[in-house]
Amino acid sequence: MLSPLFASLTAIFAKLDIAGVDSNYATAMRSIVILFVAWGLVLAMGEASGLQTLSKQNLTFLVISDMATSLSWIFHFEALQIGNVSQVAPVDKLSVALTILLTVLFLGEA
Repeated sequence: MLSPLFASLTAIFAKLDIAGVDSNYATAMRSIVILFVAWGLVLAMGEASGLQTLSKQNLTFLVISDMATSLSWIFHFEALQIGNVSQVAPVDKLSVALTILLTVLFLGEA
């Protein structure tokens, strides 16, 4: 339940912070903060040794996933600049239905 809570707060705070700021610049700044928070957690939890266990397949799919995440954020924050949060958020949540469809197609899930 914390994930959707923070996702909703992200949309609300993003709408407030992108007024007069280029959405790509704002996304780049968010990414820097996320970089420090995520690596801070990795180091605090003593999980940095996990880097050595990543296979080429792990790295490939991590990079592809990160690229998809980046594009998602860029388009999401661009939409927030021109639309209302109450309109953008439901469209963004179509990702749930698309994920279900794509997991059936690509992962063979029921």
